[in-house]
Amino acid sequence: MTQWFEAGHVAIVTGGSCGLGKALARELVTRGVHTIIGGRRHAVLEAAADELGRLGPVTAIAGDVAEKHHAHALVAVARKLGRLDLLVNNASTLGETPLPRIDELSQTTFDELFTVNVFAPIHLIQHALPLLALQDLATIVNITSDAGVEAYPGWGGYGASKAALEHISRVLATEIEGTNVRVLVADPGDMNTEMHRAAIPDADVTQLRDPAASARALVQAIAGMKTPFERLRLAELVPA
Repeated sequence: MTQWFEAGHVAIVTGGSCGLGKALARELVTRGVHTIIGGRRHAVLEAAADELGRLGPVTAIAGDVAEKHHAHALVAVARKLGRLDLLVNNASTLGETPLPRIDELSQTTFDELFTVNVFAPIHLIQHALPLLALQDLATIVNITSDAGVEAYPGWGGYGASKAALEHISRVLATEIEGTNVRVLVADPGDMNTEMHRAAIPDADVTQLRDPAASARALVQAIAGMKTPFERLRLAELVPA
């Protein structure tokens, strides 16, 4: 079965105030999907909500994905709206910059990486899954990185957290196999985002992908899913 989004559907996008999350929210709200976005920086989130709200239905919930009550608040909005068709775990952290080598990686940074990039998505999935399961077809998207499968100096901690998220996604897909909920792991590649600039300040931004292109490719990837679990590199897709 394929899933396309239309007016009346509901989505949750964490990290929805900027970058890929905001671009994806824009794609969804313009289709009439009530999109619930989260973000830590209140002013940035409010500005994004004002902009997106002129295009379609959006609800902004300020908070940190590392805080359990934030996940509860996001799902509570969806429950009040009566459904949830899409959950996108997009919020992420680099831990610290400049990115530390393995022999310089502190336990504090490692703990933060796994709390935000691994356990926060798990916790949100746990609370969202019963609502997702009520739909004829629903999708969980976990945003990953090529740093989770390739060995880049300095990216050990972040990459380890994304590798963990990928494996959790695969296991989750086997555990809910036979239900109406699919799992998609999406690697967006190098994009012109605040996070990428923080990680690689001297990168040539003219060579980086526009998050809007990745967002369009992601919506099409969800619609084109043919199996309960898929891993895609969005940079290899050409959005319409």
